[in-house]
Amino acid sequence: MDIKAVQTSYARWAPVYDKTFGAVTNVGRKRAVEYINRRPGKVLEVGVGTGLSLQHYASEIQVTGIDFNEDMLQKARDKVKDLLLNHVVELRQMDARTLDLPDDSFDTIAAMHVLSVVPEPDRVMAEIARVCRPGGRVVITNHFQRKRGLHASLERVFAPLANTIGWHSDFEIETVLQEAALTVEEQKPLPPLGMMTFLVLRKSSST
Repeated sequence: MDIKAVQTSYARWAPVYDKTFGAVTNVGRKRAVEYINRRPGKVLEVGVGTGLSLQHYASEIQVTGIDFNEDMLQKARDKVKDLLLNHVVELRQMDARTLDLPDDSFDTIAAMHVLSVVPEPDRVMAEIARVCRPGGRVVITNHFQRKRGLHASLERVFAPLANTIGWHSDFEIETVLQEAALTVEEQKPLPPLGMMTFLVLRKSSST
């Protein structure tokens, strides 16, 4: 997926995102934040979008959010201001393929419904692994390609429209499992109909 296509697509979606894609992905977002709230420390949310998750983080957690799209980020900044979300440390415009952040700097990385959107998700995962502290967790919610059945057929139909609709319907889970420093700790299907997956990866204590 081309970065300009992503920017254009999500500039178009920004005004209605909360009531469309945002509503569809609420279950995964809630599950991810509930898990993260049990772990103290610094959190990086990659692809924070309009900031739908920000008000649900525990007050003692320090949250940094990044997103490539300024239209989405402005809506997130408005939420932080309107809801007095003091636990949100920073919201920055950034390309997730080249994070302007130090190595080993976050206890938890959240990537909620973003990895099938970004160009070069393998590079994004490498950057996520780099900035996650040894022993830290990467919490992912995402749609992954089915191997068979009706859903698999529909995913193949929509795959050529990735640049238009703003996400890859045929995104493979193997793309996020190739980082040697990250191992699967938890993997569960999410409603509705198991279309989304909740995934927790742990970074090795020695890298």
